[in-house]
Amino acid sequence: MTDGGSSVPEVRALLRVLAAGRDVAELGAAFGEGAVAMAETARSVVTVELDPERAAVGRRRLAGIPAVGLLEGDWRDALRGRGPFGLVFADGGLPYDWDAILDLVEPGGLIVKDDLTPGGAIDGDPVRTFLLRDPRVVATEIPVTPSMSAIVAARS
Repeated sequence: MTDGGSSVPEVRALLRVLAAGRDVAELGAAFGEGAVAMAETARSVVTVELDPERAAVGRRRLAGIPAVGLLEGDWRDALRGRGPFGLVFADGGLPYDWDAILDLVEPGGLIVKDDLTPGGAIDGDPVRTFLLRDPRVVATEIPVTPSMSAIVAARS
């Protein structure tokens, strides 16, 4: 997958579509490429990066894009009191705190998780178990490249 680096072009294309007209939160800015893609169509983007070096690169990349704000630190702290969001891109922060993520999403809003191996088992996979089986969301897994899939979930 991406090993915590930049998102692949196919995921960025998906994010552009799903972010359209929405307020977006990204958990794990990495180097800012996903935020740039979402900012092309989103109403606003707030992205959070834990690693100071990556945050510095992302801050430079996102400078001059008024619809994007980059916060440094743990997303659970940085996003406290913000939202709800129409799209939350869960791109970092293992292990995921799915209840806290769900609290950030407005009813009908979306959660996206990429970097999944296509066709993986649901049982034993906490990401797939939550997104594909939790009754508070409805979701589907879609291939984005031959070696990567993403799950798009809507909050009920």
